[in-house]
Order: sequence, then structure tokens, then C-alpha cells
Amino acid sequence: MKTENHEVIFAIVNAGYAEEAMALARENGARGGTIINARGVAREKEAAFFGITIHAEKEILMLVVEKDIRDNILNALYKGMGMDKKAQGIAFSLPVSDVTGLVKLPTEEEAQ
Repeated sequence: MKTENHEVIFAIVNAGYAEEAMALARENGARGGTIINARGVAREKEAAFFGITIHAEKEILMLVVEKDIRDNILNALYKGMGMDKKAQGIAFSLPVSDVTGLVKLPTEEEAQ
């Protein structure tokens, strides 16, 4: 189904922090996500330049969300999981042009 109302958020964090990132996303409207195990790679020279320690084991939290909650989720992830935190996370979003399999939950008024 064509959509202009959804974006996918990717949050890349050190291993062990994806559940915490998901909790932050839920607090800001996300209904669920997918955690993918990953491994980070970087040159030591670049890591030293940015003043970060590279932890090889990563987790990627992938969320398909409505555009109207995207900024709240990204801001929460930045504040709770940013590079200055132990999670050393980065997050970004990309537009979604087609989506299938998402269930639209009824609003409170529709549920009554």
C-alpha cells in the first residue's frame, strides 16, 4: 500500500541497549520494533578523532512509525541513547513509500 505517512527509524546502539531504546520509543508513541544484532567497524584514527570508543557488538532497533511521532522518538533516543551515553547510539529516519502488514489501531473514540 502506498504511504506518505510513515518513516522507518534506525537506532544503532551498543549491544545490550536496544530494549532500553525501545522503551523510550514506546513512551513516545511507537508500538513495536525489530532488534537486529550487528557488528560495528571503524578505523581507530576516526574513532580517536571523534573521541569515542568503538564497541564492535551493536544492536539496531528498526521502527516503522507515523511521521507525526517521528521527531518525538528521535529526540527521546538522542537524549537517552546519544553518543555521550554508554549506549553511544545514533538514530536516523528514512521515508517509507510502501507499507504492508501494519495494523491501524482504533482511536479512543472509535473503540467506544
